[in-house]
Amino acid sequence: MSSSLPSYLTWHTFALLRWYIFLAFFALVAGAWLLYLLLYFLAPYPRPPHRLEKLYRTIEPSGDVSGYETLPCWHDSWILAKTAALKDAREKARDEKRKKQGAAAAWAQVEGEEVRVDPAAIEVERAEVRMSVVVPAFNEEERLGRMLGEAVGVLEGVYGDIGERETGYERVEMKEGGAGVVRRKVGVPSAAVADGEGNGHARKMDDKQVKGWEILVVSDGSTDKTVETALGFAKELPVGQRGRIRVVHLGENRGKGGAVTHGMRHVRGQYVVFADADGASRFEDLGTLVQRCQDIEDAQGRGVAVGSRAHLVGSEAVVKRSFLRNLLMHSFHLLLRLLTPPKTAAIRDTQCGFKLFSRASLPYIIPYMHSEGWIFDVEMLMLAESAGIKVVEVPVGWKEVKGSKLNVLWDSLGMAWGLAVLRGAWGLGIYEQT
Repeated sequence: MSSSLPSYLTWHTFALLRWYIFLAFFALVAGAWLLYLLLYFLAPYPRPPHRLEKLYRTIEPSGDVSGYETLPCWHDSWILAKTAALKDAREKARDEKRKKQGAAAAWAQVEGEEVRVDPAAIEVERAEVRMSVVVPAFNEEERLGRMLGEAVGVLEGVYGDIGERETGYERVEMKEGGAGVVRRKVGVPSAAVADGEGNGHARKMDDKQVKGWEILVVSDGSTDKTVETALGFAKELPVGQRGRIRVVHLGENRGKGGAVTHGMRHVRGQYVVFADADGASRFEDLGTLVQRCQDIEDAQGRGVAVGSRAHLVGSEAVVKRSFLRNLLMHSFHLLLRLLTPPKTAAIRDTQCGFKLFSRASLPYIIPYMHSEGWIFDVEMLMLAESAGIKVVEVPVGWKEVKGSKLNVLWDSLGMAWGLAVLRGAWGLGIYEQT
């Protein structure tokens, strides 16, 4: 048999091999398109806010509940400015191509090209207060008052009147049953004044810096007396502090991520922190977050400091958790390391509800948020990483608080699914920073 002429069997084998390669390639392409289409329809897109959700109520100096007032919104103003900048950029690109290729070709090419504008070139509305606190709250009438008491004490002690900062601050606590408040004068803890005049590492505030604080309570479709609790607490404060607590009610439950994002679109602070309504994180560590954020801020003033409970992993509070809860926690951390970009994956505690952002970092994160569930923290950190914003992890005090609405099993599975969808949507270009 001559080896130079292939036999029928050899020719048939090559034909089958080519056919199998074609089928495998077709299956791969079809699978990729199917995955893209699946993610396209499954990936969440936040609904626009209702008209009443852009209004707030507070307490008047007289002690009466105010009418509905319009929330200031740096986000909407920034989006309008960005839209105008994109239009100008397209016109400029079209003019340049028109000179080279003619009007018709220039129009077609520019319309088909992606035009980007550097967010740094778009000015954010100036801060009106030094610190904004966003508190997402869903049916939190039982726990909200205590958290607000701790927060107001620290905020007024650090960002209130100079005299109060020097002599200490009042810890404001709800009475049993929520009927009124009691106040105790205490010394200002060093961590709490890290942003003021309290220690050698502080940046001393001068008259040119913004002062003051605000708390934005975002009731996430609550059906209990969360709104009444927040307003009732504000009513018991001194006259000058009452209006600093603003209450927004979302008509439909959006999830913790949706409530936080909604609140952060309307903050007026030079620094913005979101804190859980249960008061599990020690609010006195806010000053440490600010100081560490200032340490890593870039030339544009961008920086993020995230509270972390990683140092408590071996503590009694964590050890006493059920085997299932600890197993799910470690499994989620493994999934994070596998699915998130390197700097986000290096953060040991992405889910602590105590994170601080400089105002300059907000336009790189908040306009592009999609996740409204428990996994929203990870999307914030991924967006910060993609924008080149430094993130620092800061150990904070933390305690277990009864009344958690987290279903350990189902919410853990939901977070894993949400993370996979989130990573796929950003990775395949379904979500874009445009």
